[in-house]
Amino acid sequence: MMENLAIGFDLFFSFENFIAIALGVCVGVLVGSIPGLTATMAVALALPFTFNLDPVTGILLLVGVYKGGVYGGSVTAILIRAPGTPAAACTLLDGYPLARKGQAGKALTMALYASCIADFISNLALIFLASLIAGLALAFGPPEYFWLICFSLTVVISISGNSLTKGVISGLLGILISTIGLDLVYGTQRFTFDVFNLMGGVSYIPLLIGLFALPEVIDFYVKKASPIAVKGADRSRVTLSEFKKSFLSIIRGSFIGVILGTIPGAGATAAAFLSYGEARRTSKTPETFGKGEVEGVAAAESGNNGVAGATLIPLLSLGIPGDVVTAVILGAFMLQGLTPGPLMFQENISLIYAIFIGIMLSSVVLFVSGKFAIRYFSKIADIPRHILLPIVLMFCVFGSYAVQNQMFDVGVMLAFGLLGYFMMRINMAAAPFLMGFILGPLFEDNLRRSYLIAEDITIFFRSPICWIFIAFTVISLFIGIRREIRMTRARKASAEEATAS
Repeated sequence: MMENLAIGFDLFFSFENFIAIALGVCVGVLVGSIPGLTATMAVALALPFTFNLDPVTGILLLVGVYKGGVYGGSVTAILIRAPGTPAAACTLLDGYPLARKGQAGKALTMALYASCIADFISNLALIFLASLIAGLALAFGPPEYFWLICFSLTVVISISGNSLTKGVISGLLGILISTIGLDLVYGTQRFTFDVFNLMGGVSYIPLLIGLFALPEVIDFYVKKASPIAVKGADRSRVTLSEFKKSFLSIIRGSFIGVILGTIPGAGATAAAFLSYGEARRTSKTPETFGKGEVEGVAAAESGNNGVAGATLIPLLSLGIPGDVVTAVILGAFMLQGLTPGPLMFQENISLIYAIFIGIMLSSVVLFVSGKFAIRYFSKIADIPRHILLPIVLMFCVFGSYAVQNQMFDVGVMLAFGLLGYFMMRINMAAAPFLMGFILGPLFEDNLRRSYLIAEDITIFFRSPICWIFIAFTVISLFIGIRREIRMTRARKASAEEATAS
């Protein structure tokens, strides 16, 4: 082992590798912070630049872009309520209200701390637990995925804002929209109205941009009399007491990210929402979440960044990409003539060690570049809104169009922008809609696959893993409904007191 480790250090310590990590993280942060340009897009665009690089240098460049992109998505989510990546959609729930209070610096700093800690824990999990956790993920079949998604859907309760009813309606609308397109089993059309562009379903990126970025632009032009929504970046920083208060949520969110990251397809977005929901559920002051709670920012960012290193576990150990980004990185491995999987640990262990060393260094680079990003990108909030919002609109249109190079997606973005604005006006949370849209297809797919495999409903209750997630689902529902009942009683009591006085 020591001999292989020494060779790994020799492979890693080169000027090109340091430059690749630094450049990759900086480019990732920059691209991730632009609404509509995702970490997936950044990694895909960087892939051609690795053709002529050494395997370690090329892989580390892509990993750097990935990690930087995941963090960068939080910057504009906090400053202008436009998540740079889907995984940052949860961060804006508390990050943007903090920015409106003039505490953008605090929100950005907490996002950076949570991201770096989660990234570091995720890297450790990748190095020490790769084979073990990947083995657990192998035990997941369609029934286990089904109950995992059921549990994740109950998170809607935690992010439904002040009204559980509106949150559930929002989530159901998201699930309904996710059914648009061709049926994967029978190939029949569902809600397409013979529109060719809808055959493949509603595009994810235009929907996300429209739902979260466009309502702010519309609201600005509708309410010209009160144009200031963000008070501007400031020098506010996270206090020691705030960090201590959020530390448990960061650690919990990191492990949620690690666990979901090892399950192919679960993704950073689900991890962020699940971490956020757990932080709110266990908080002594859950009513402050969604109104500018620093702990909410910490939970969301630790969740989505905890996934970054963990998604490489199934890729390196089993050759199975954990998400879309690692699927692109898998392509980079294959372009270099390498096949990730168990044999790679036997035949190229020194290369694996070199990549691990580079990945650990990427956490440090992420912290340094994040500090720079806070100082530089915080200026975005100082730009007058009448100048900034047209630029945001331009990026929204560009980001929507760039996905498939078609104007139809721009129309989709505008349609969901209007829907998002309507939801904003009636105080209906948009986050449950997004959760429903993401988890709806996974829910349906695993439900049907399970039944097709066994044609017996008992398949959903056969394994211990199923029962674990059934228990989690029931407990989550019970706690959420109990919280809603208490909030309703509290509102009635305060209304009666106001009437009596």
